[in-house]
Amino acid sequence: MVNKDRLVKEFLELIQIDSESKNEAEIARVLTEKLEALGLEVREDDTKEQTGLGSGNLIAKLKGTVAAADPILFSCHFDTVTPGNGIKPVINGDIIESDKTTILGADDKAGIAALLEGIRLLKENDIAHGDIEFVLTGGEEIGLVGASAVDKKALAAKYGFALDSGGPVGEVIVASPDHAKINAKIHGVAAHAGVAPEAGVSAIEIAAKAITMMPLGRLDEELTANIGVIKGGDRTNIVCDLVELNGEARAITFSKLENQMKAMREALEGAAEERGCTVDVEVNYERVGYKLEETDRVVEVAKAAIVKVGREPELKATGGGSDANIFTIGGIPTANLGVGYLDIHSKDEKMPISELVKLTELVVALIQTVAE
Repeated sequence: MVNKDRLVKEFLELIQIDSESKNEAEIARVLTEKLEALGLEVREDDTKEQTGLGSGNLIAKLKGTVAAADPILFSCHFDTVTPGNGIKPVINGDIIESDKTTILGADDKAGIAALLEGIRLLKENDIAHGDIEFVLTGGEEIGLVGASAVDKKALAAKYGFALDSGGPVGEVIVASPDHAKINAKIHGVAAHAGVAPEAGVSAIEIAAKAITMMPLGRLDEELTANIGVIKGGDRTNIVCDLVELNGEARAITFSKLENQMKAMREALEGAAEERGCTVDVEVNYERVGYKLEETDRVVEVAKAAIVKVGREPELKATGGGSDANIFTIGGIPTANLGVGYLDIHSKDEKMPISELVKLTELVVALIQTVAE
């Protein structure tokens, strides 16, 4: 059913359009033309000024032929990480990759290519379907910026599917964590490191002691924590009196996240107090996590459609975030689906053609399952 040559050709076209985050204007223009040519009603929302991105988000609507079917949405993002300009794709058998000077951009243009081919298949084969909204966003790679600005109340979908997970086709992300950031300034006492080191208290030593006291890394199946940035000192002959430290934690269960941030704070405060010094600690929570149940309609539809295309559904949690987080917490339960791309955000990024074809089959199967 899938026209593989047409699908691959369109994917190659899309990835060669420069669209690093904040430079989305051209890809938005091209996608608008493609969607309108397929007979969809398309609009660019008015969030560009608010977000500072190169374009607004695109919201396209396909009127259904089955009135009783649930209205659904599909979501992909059209921005890429860097280096994403001047992509030169190379095909090696089943694998599409770049020439190793840039990323490939399969994240997330593979999802967009599958959606476009899926729409064509609906029309060419007169496949019955309900109302469908396609929400294509910018700025996903720099913090889910576009999706966060979408007016969720203006969408009619009861639930949705994001095509933006790195696992194989058949994987369903049903849980994603809340985040917390911790920023600390440790105040030591400066002194000459050669003449009177005993007169000083090193903020670097306090930071090191605090970090060794913190639970870090993967702490259980859903909780992670990390110290990612330390800044302090500028000369070797001075006992450092100020260190700035930045870290994060992620957990699907919010109480675990709170307990983790408490432990990190207490480690910092305890290490500073032990040396008679002080520390300023700031903790900020981002409630962006979600958890879908196996009995939720969106998960049931995903599982049934995956079986239809000959794959075994695999429900998983992730430590990352996607536009699915934003739509779910905005009132539209959205499962993030495996696209099959490999080594994303690197110059080794790859897209298996077989997975691209299977993803397109899954798009159609999802629509058919809802219509049934």
